Amino acid sequence: MTVYKTLGDSNAKLGQLGITTIGQLAAYPAHKLVQHFGKATGAWLHRAAHGLDERPVQTHSAPVSMSRETTFDRDLHAVHDKAELGAIFTWLCERVAEDLQRAGYSGRTVGIKLRFSDFKSLTREMTVDTLVQDAATIRRLAGLCLRRAPLTQRLRLLGVRVGSLQEGAPPPLAKEDGATAKTAAGPAPVALRGLTPDLFGG
Repeated sequence: MTVYKTLGDSNAKLGQLGITTIGQLAAYPAHKLVQHFGKATGAWLHRAAHGLDERPVQTHSAPVSMSRETTFDRDLHAVHDKAELGAIFTWLCERVAEDLQRAGYSGRTVGIKLRFSDFKSLTREMTVDTLVQDAATIRRLAGLCLRRAPLTQRLRLLGVRVGSLQEGAPPPLAKEDGATAKTAAGPAPVALRGLTPDLFGG
């Protein structure tokens, strides 16, 4: 690796010293680097060339979405196994809500994932103009997504996702307000209370 790609303004002076690679920099005496670049920069160049860095590793990154899904022991039918699917659907929404609340996030996009008995997968999602975090609202919006999915085949997997995350809980009473759902067909009004029950009941 050439030094010129990594060390910014020090490149010109390093080039004058005949140092153009990390290997050459690592082999250059530390005290001479201090003479040419000063105590702080010279010492840093020497340590960096040897892969020494005492700064703590940053492993945290903000999540883009949170989801839960489950694969069934047997393929389930949307009509014949409606009660079982409804209970699982609610359970998934509750787990996603708990994950959001535990991590301190809310989201504007709610989606579902289905995998059928032929192993083909399908997703549906909708975005609302208010933040959601509670299980009941997630369940209702996920139910609307479910109504837009063909359920003629048996299901092998069911998942629920909340995306477009922001830190913090929704504003007070936000889940009671109306919201506008943005779907492929364009904006459509969605009330977050009194929604039509989804195909799994609820």
